[in-house]
This record gives sequence, structure tokens and C-alpha cells, in this order.
Amino acid sequence: MLDKQKLISMIDYTLLKPTTSKEDMRAFCEETIKYGFRTVFVNPHYVAYAHALLSPHGIKVGVPIGFSLGGATTHVKVEETKEAIKNGAEEIDMLINLGALKSGENDVVKNDIAEVVKASQGLTTKVIIETALLTDVEKETATRLIIEAGADFVKTATGFNGGGATVEDVKLLRSVAGDKIGVKAAGGIKSYQDAVNIVEAGATRIGASGAVAIINGEKSNKAY
Repeated sequence: MLDKQKLISMIDYTLLKPTTSKEDMRAFCEETIKYGFRTVFVNPHYVAYAHALLSPHGIKVGVPIGFSLGGATTHVKVEETKEAIKNGAEEIDMLINLGALKSGENDVVKNDIAEVVKASQGLTTKVIIETALLTDVEKETATRLIIEAGADFVKTATGFNGGGATVEDVKLLRSVAGDKIGVKAAGGIKSYQDAVNIVEAGATRIGASGAVAIINGEKSNKAY
């Protein structure tokens, strides 16, 4: 069984609900400190606030870019990335351009990622591909483009657009990624056993809004 502290170190604790209030965010940050998560992900509006609360504890704040559809222009994603870093973000999870991928415009997809990687100035970058919306061939293509563009991780899903991490998808992504990049599994991980299964399939990072319930051996009922 995966050690509890090891699992905590692998989890990106997440609060991305559009209705999140400042009080919600403060409580979330306090919970993060209490349980010892190393990284959180919050929407751009809350990056500076979360950073102020968490940086004294050595906890990183990450931010989703182009969230939650990925259809923003590359210029917008780059500027969003720069502003987030200025506000204290230390990890970047960007949405892939799904329309371009579906259109077979691989150069557009690759450039979109590469420009955000460049704007990230060496920070860890992950690329969300929304596995539930892709064929296996598209998942493989996306992962190869992510490697070529210089990002650090391929990530399964946001949890906002249907589906989520599955053992089968993680195995597939890992088979393409090899040891070149990490695999982050997010969306639909509801229990400790789910997390164990996903890690055994090849995930090296987990994104979860229900992280506290998961590590306490309870069932999370959070959708994302």
C-alpha cells in the first residue's frame, strides 16, 4: 500500500470552484498547512492571496492557464502565465488547444505549449489534455507534442469537462511518456484506493479537490 506521507507529497490539493469566496480560500489554505500538502492549485484571481498565506510554510501555489476549455489564444495564455508568476505562482498547468488537436494542427498545438513553457521561466509546467474528449491516438499524439514542446508533465483532465483519470489512460500516457516527462492524474480520484491504483499505473502526481477525504481513507464526493 502506498505510504500516506508519500501520497500527500504527490497530491496537488485543488480549489477551482468558480464560486469560491475569500473565506473559502483561507479555510482551504489553513487545511493545506494542517495536512502538509506541498502544492495547491487555485484560480488566477486567488494566486497572490494564497501565496501570501502559504509561502511562509514552504507551500507552492500553482495556477491553471487557459482554464477550463483551452481555447484561448497563445498570446492570452502567455500573458496569463506571466501575470500568475508575478503574483506568486510556482507551477503552471495549461490547457491544450483541443480544437487545434482535433483539426490535426499539430504545429499549432506544439507552439501553444512551447510558448507557455517559455513564459514559465523554468517553472514546472503540466499540460492538460482532457482524456475523456480524445481518442487513444489523439492522447498519444498530444503526449508526444508535450514532450517535444518541453513541458514537464502530461495531465489527464480538469474534471470540468466530463470524465477524469482512469487507470487505462494513465497506463497509455505513461507508455508514450516513458521516463521523459511525468504523468499527472486528475479528475475522478475519489478514494485512497483510487489513488493507489493510479500511482501503480504510472502517475507521478495527483490533482484532487477531495484530497483530505482521500488521505483520511474516506470517500470524496467532490466533483472536481
